[in-house]
Amino acid sequence: MSALDRLEPRRIAARTLALPRRRTVTLAVTWLLVLGNAAAIVYLWANGGNLSFKAAGDWQTSVARITGLLGAYLALIQVVLLARIPRLERAVGFDRLTVWHRWNGHATIDLIVAHVFFSFWGYSLMDRYSYGKEIRTMIGGGIYPGMVTATIGTVFLCAVAWTSIVIVRRRLRYEWWYAVHFLAYAGIALGWFHQIPTGNELVLDTVAADYWRSLYLATLALLVLFRVLVPLAAAFTYRLRVAEVVEEGPGIVSLRIEGRRLDRLKASPGHFFLWRFLTPGRVWSSHPFSLSRMPDGRSLRITVKALGDHSEKLAQVPVGTRVVAEGPFGVFTEAARRRENILLVAGGIGITPIRALMEQVRGNAVVLYRTVAESDLVFRDELDDIAAHRGITLHYVVGDHRTEDGARLLDAEHLRALVPDLGDRDVYVCGPPAMTDAMLARLRDAGVPRSHIHAERFAL
Repeated sequence: MSALDRLEPRRIAARTLALPRRRTVTLAVTWLLVLGNAAAIVYLWANGGNLSFKAAGDWQTSVARITGLLGAYLALIQVVLLARIPRLERAVGFDRLTVWHRWNGHATIDLIVAHVFFSFWGYSLMDRYSYGKEIRTMIGGGIYPGMVTATIGTVFLCAVAWTSIVIVRRRLRYEWWYAVHFLAYAGIALGWFHQIPTGNELVLDTVAADYWRSLYLATLALLVLFRVLVPLAAAFTYRLRVAEVVEEGPGIVSLRIEGRRLDRLKASPGHFFLWRFLTPGRVWSSHPFSLSRMPDGRSLRITVKALGDHSEKLAQVPVGTRVVAEGPFGVFTEAARRRENILLVAGGIGITPIRALMEQVRGNAVVLYRTVAESDLVFRDELDDIAAHRGITLHYVVGDHRTEDGARLLDAEHLRALVPDLGDRDVYVCGPPAMTDAMLARLRDAGVPRSHIHAERFAL
């Protein structure tokens, strides 16, 4: 055993202590800001006379105001969650931020719809109008400023929510789904013109109005900084271009992308970037792809399987195409490792970050590569070479999961047979969502603690 190998357990132990501490601090500050602002908004609402119910419609309009304020606030959080703030992304992980974004989106729409419902209900009782007349009066009567823009903004936000439903999204081209999501920004902006002119809590208190403006300005600043300025600076700094396009198999291509000063990216195996190829038809959308080779400071490589409109056309990207890459992102790296021994599990095209990790991992490493057929194996020659050179145990697990024999592959019993010390290892899993979910359940059945399982799902 070399001196470097003897030092490795100490390095892992140091990372185990340092990383959770940094993540804990980041998450604590994040939750303090989120809950602190939520408490301030509730205070503004309570201080605005919304706890006194003396006439018909008072409690309905009071509920309408708090749901409107909190709905608008969660809409701003929605923007921040995917503003690609590096410190937050490293603490939480892009996958988890996406899940938070989805659930926060549901809460945002629910609150905004409740705001609309209780507003019409409350004011119809106050004015003694029918619901239809109240709706016409509020939107088109000119009494309440910004109601037309707010209505349009609400329609935009509901359209975004509609396209986010998985079934609907699968029926839409990714580019259309991506474009529709820009309506969220328009919806939030249009709602702004309604909030201060008609918000009871904001009209009567200039300090409250200034505080509300500061929330919007802070969100806008984060959005412009991390979604516009940082990517532009990276584009001019690294000057990324497609240097080579290689067919790895049916429907699978690798793109080698060269640039300058790429060591400054601090990219590691397991990281992914959001890639934007500056050619007609591709410039308006970015897609996440993991590195399929350890960065060498001169070039980056991604490997893509044709799974959708965008990915199936990447084989046609001309050499020399300019590229803008945002990242690196992800916590599917060696930095998350807690134990000396490691198991890497890949399914299908999920081998890409696993193959990169194989070039870096130290200690006792085992790799399980699961595919339906031999023809689905990618990088077989590269994997064999890396495994032989680095002393990694590599198993190809091939078989159709729809058959009786295939269904037992990589179940808890099979996993323990292949890796007897499974419970003493960190486990990294990457593959299609269904395969990954099944593997996570089987690993837990096999006795692997949740805290030692690291997963990344490959999906559009």
